Amino acid sequence: MLGGMEVLAAPIPGAFVITPVVHGDDRGSFLEWFRHEATTEAIGHRFELAQANCSVSRRGVVRGIHYADVPPGQAKYVTCVQGGVRDVIVDLRVGSPGFGRWHAVRLDDVDHRAVYLPEGLGHGFAALTDQATVVYLCSTVHNPDAEHGVHPMDPDLGIDWGLETLVPPAEPVLSARDRAAPLLAAALEAGALPSAGAC
Repeated sequence: MLGGMEVLAAPIPGAFVITPVVHGDDRGSFLEWFRHEATTEAIGHRFELAQANCSVSRRGVVRGIHYADVPPGQAKYVTCVQGGVRDVIVDLRVGSPGFGRWHAVRLDDVDHRAVYLPEGLGHGFAALTDQATVVYLCSTVHNPDAEHGVHPMDPDLGIDWGLETLVPPAEPVLSARDRAAPLLAAALEAGALPSAGAC
């Protein structure tokens, strides 16, 4: 427990899953979804906040897998404040022992979990509820020229987005950019992925 939060290392090296303590009474609830000292203690350095994003998605929308050039890269601290998503972290760092592996965490407005992803990891999520609002803190500002993607339905990655388990099951809804994203093998061959050493 760090600063009233449970911070656990994810199976992807450098990533963490954060579960806050939720205080509730007859008025509602209160929680701290980010504390710099807890994050600093877990990751070993201060999380530099440069931008905060908010994404609203309808059921079945899949966003990602997105990543940024390293350097400078973009670390993210992500939570879901309305509805629920299956949040996915992918190790895209060439030379990392976990390269090509992924880990999924449910983020929702019940448990209020968050995930921290360091530079070099890929990130995406699927909306599991009629509407899902995801907010994330970023260590660098949006730079479209330095941001890239890997196809979220890459069969070699085999990511389970959780949409088949919904009742009724949902078909994935992708943006044109994500539909056009390369497979992991093509991104690797093109030299488009970050190296573990640079991260």
